[in-house]
Amino acid sequence: MSEQQAYPYATYLDIKFPPLQLVNVPALVKACAEKWYNQTLCKVNDSVVRLGVMQGEYHWHKHDSDDEFFFVLEGHFIIDLEDRSVDLQPQQGFVVPKGVKHRTRAPDRAVILMVETVAIVPTGDA
Repeated sequence: MSEQQAYPYATYLDIKFPPLQLVNVPALVKACAEKWYNQTLCKVNDSVVRLGVMQGEYHWHKHDSDDEFFFVLEGHFIIDLEDRSVDLQPQQGFVVPKGVKHRTRAPDRAVILMVETVAIVPTGDA
């Protein structure tokens, strides 16, 4: 498929908070009106930390060269793998290794942090 598929997610890859600036997650969460919001907060070496405020389902995808770390701040967040589902509660995290097909779900509004490489394509590799 030569055309990039459009997804109904609000994804912002710009770095919201440069070094030496306070990262204000509560203000971003409070201002969020989207059902599936993903904002890059900051860059740390070759990785980024992203904020997700989510409700609903993301599509099945994988990342051939990048691991992803998910950490739940509020709500609960489900990571479906091909052979099982991992249900994360607040203060729990999980790493999806590179090459593993997965999708994420939030039955109710969830607030999560993600850590991944700067080069990752959030919607997955083609």
